[in-house]
Amino acid sequence: MFNPLKGLGDLNQLRKQAQQMQQALAQEEVVVEKDGVRIVMSGDQKVKELTIDGQPEIRVAEVLEEALKKTQQIAARQLMSMRGE
Repeated sequence: MFNPLKGLGDLNQLRKQAQQMQQALAQEEVVVEKDGVRIVMSGDQKVKELTIDGQPEIRVAEVLEEALKKTQQIAARQLMSMRGE
């Protein structure tokens, strides 16, 4: 007999895995330094620190993080349209 609710368990499992992966990525950290610019980002693409010639650049970091969020939203919409949602 077909159980239409069986897929919900699979969805919950996938959601849990995605949350665990997101938490693991948040713990990772990348540091890139070049030409007097230093950026520290977490694995989930959050800007933790941005300095230019030794000076913190909070405004630039905030704009960069907003741009990253927008590109992630575009990617999510594209993925959903490819899946027919």
